[in-house]
Amino acid sequence: IDVWVNNAMVSVFSPVKEMTAEEFRRVTEVTYLGVVNGTLAALRSMLPRDRGVIVQVGSALAYRGIPLQAAYCGAKHAIQGFNESLRCELLHDQSNVRVTMVQLPALNTPQFAWVKARLPGEPQPVPPIFQPEVAAAAIVWAADHDRREVQVGLPTTLAILGNSIAPGLLDRYLARTAYAGQQTGRPVAADRLHNLWQPVDDDTDFGAHGSFDDQASPRSWHWWATTHRGLLAFVAGAGLVSLGALRGWPKRE
Repeated sequence: IDVWVNNAMVSVFSPVKEMTAEEFRRVTEVTYLGVVNGTLAALRSMLPRDRGVIVQVGSALAYRGIPLQAAYCGAKHAIQGFNESLRCELLHDQSNVRVTMVQLPALNTPQFAWVKARLPGEPQPVPPIFQPEVAAAAIVWAADHDRREVQVGLPTTLAILGNSIAPGLLDRYLARTAYAGQQTGRPVAADRLHNLWQPVDDDTDFGAHGSFDDQASPRSWHWWATTHRGLLAFVAGAGLVSLGALRGWPKRE
């Protein structure tokens, strides 16, 4: 095994006060412990050969919790801490096995049709939304480049940065906007199926796209900038040199 990607997840869209301990446990077992168990399996193959890369699929929610997704946010925070601890241990052991984490934005995937929801409206990703191909390209890139972490999409970076600078302000902003922002105008069906305890798609492959194609962007200029930092630094440096040369150019009388 040269590359191992951990991406298991389930969630519940619900206020904390309406959730059960069993629901929290299930989300933790799949989303957090799924990553832990997958990582342990990968290490058993990679450590004896002293090579390989483990990609943890994260989220802006690994840094910033939002209302109505407490169980999922808690699991993603746990993955972040686990991954940092493991990275330190690999560095201590001077191992060539590498771990990285890809922090993703809101994606148009089928999970919103399958997630358990205790809401008035159908769940939706918080706009702006990106197509799953953006995430796939980032995961492949992260597996092939030695980056500690990669952040995909400007909303991801803004959420992480905002929580670092003004967490209290972000608390109040999300309290005001994130309830409506995570729901469509369609009411949740009484017979809605969900995948918290078992799959709901049987043997049918529904693909990677959800029902938000008309709102989702197929590309991210922020991701392009993230993967071309050297080029951007060169262009910026050349621009500064040119500006300095122009300012120092002798004026004609």
